[in-house]
Amino acid sequence: MLVKTYSAEVMGLTVVTVTVETNISKGVLFHVSGLADTAVKENYDRIKAAITNIGGKMPVADITVNLSPADIKKEGSGYDLAMAIGVLGANGNVKSDLLEQYMMVGELGLDGQLRSVRGVLPLAIKARADKFKGLIVPKENGREAAVVNNLDVYAMDSLTDVIRFLNGEHYEPIIIDTRKEFYENQSHVDLDYADVRGQENVKRALEVAAAGGHNLIMVGPPGSGKSMMAKRLPSILPPLTLSESLETTQVHSVAGKLSNGTSLIYQRPFRSPHHSISQVALVGGGTSPRPGEISLAHNGVLFLDELPEFSRSVLEVMRQPLEDRMITISRAKYTIEFPCSFMFVASMNPCPCGYYGDPTHHCVCTPGQIQRYLNKISGPLLDRIDIHCEITPVPFKDISQTKQGEPSANIRQRVIKAREIQEARYKNVKGIHCNAQMTERMIHQYAEPDEAGMNMLRIAMERMHLSARAYSRILKVARTIADLDGSEPITTTHLAEAISYRNLDRGDWAERGI
Repeated sequence: MLVKTYSAEVMGLTVVTVTVETNISKGVLFHVSGLADTAVKENYDRIKAAITNIGGKMPVADITVNLSPADIKKEGSGYDLAMAIGVLGANGNVKSDLLEQYMMVGELGLDGQLRSVRGVLPLAIKARADKFKGLIVPKENGREAAVVNNLDVYAMDSLTDVIRFLNGEHYEPIIIDTRKEFYENQSHVDLDYADVRGQENVKRALEVAAAGGHNLIMVGPPGSGKSMMAKRLPSILPPLTLSESLETTQVHSVAGKLSNGTSLIYQRPFRSPHHSISQVALVGGGTSPRPGEISLAHNGVLFLDELPEFSRSVLEVMRQPLEDRMITISRAKYTIEFPCSFMFVASMNPCPCGYYGDPTHHCVCTPGQIQRYLNKISGPLLDRIDIHCEITPVPFKDISQTKQGEPSANIRQRVIKAREIQEARYKNVKGIHCNAQMTERMIHQYAEPDEAGMNMLRIAMERMHLSARAYSRILKVARTIADLDGSEPITTTHLAEAISYRNLDRGDWAERGI
């Protein structure tokens, strides 16, 4: 007897519906065809043990399972449930009249319990697009799948529950009011800039970066507060929109980073990988392609602390994603795209010992050591960082003061107001939401300074030997500073502040100290 059940293969954020064809005939063998990997082929033992331990009986017959389309590689243990139901259906233990209405996914334990799998949210979106009536998933994945409306999602504890449901027993689908839950669970992060004493110039640079979505690097000695301020950046960023939350949740779902019982990600991601990270871990890929750290930071912040300690090859692979906000992973057998629209924030010491230019500590590095250390960060990568911010240690009188700094909530309101101006400006342009994403044509349209501003910019370009990319970065940052001021024209004041954020481009930086 031939029975068809339905599951899916997640390839990046793309999902392909897989038809699981199960046929039982005379014999004693178990065959799996359709480019199945080892994890899929090994599931015979899991299926047999699960059926036996729930009181059923594995048919003694020749069982052939075909996973169609056969030209796409099938990976992981998520096919266990569909294949087990296919075997039971072909053997007459499960009614076959409902099987074509439901997509199902889940790993089987030997006791018949269903275990969570990754990629359920994009899989649920595919099930709705393919007009399936419902989706059957493990209980831990239920809330994640139920985010998708117009699709009945059944979260099951075990294979027994699935059999009973398909044989006519009533089960209630999970229902989530996605919008209500999203807005009720949005809250501010615990870290606050009110805890930061002094460093007003740095907090201003971070505010400008947040308002325009600009990349930023902080350079200063150890203990000056670089990491402390970077970790508080999400507290001044605008809250996620519902569409951004869905995008971010899909990436984390595919990566297997969602906690059990999670429906949506409500806060902007903040990813801070260690400097020993590999290229694949950063940009994604691998034998079973997964999102890397740059995609996990989508719609949030990627923070690289001690930037020169990262491998040069790891840093250089970021150049294209920083420009395109999309990473394309091409291998011999697949090409996959992951979104990676993030704010890139980095910190570094000015020299190997960390105290070059520090007024309170003596630097023991030679000029050659300092130059080699700075040269670990390539010019093309620095060009892609809009704001260069120098940090000096906080004086004792600032550290010891009891008065708190300006709270993040106040800064956030200014950032949100500037972002609203940008959203209105780019409302008719697809994929552009903030000033950092402007194209060259848009820069000429929205960020062109007056004659006095152009003269100032020309002098800065000549004296600092800036590249054409740095020219565009200055205009983008100046546009953001003007938006924070509520000004439509870009004045020389706005340009002067934007130029001051290109300090690492100055030829005498390594000689003059901080």
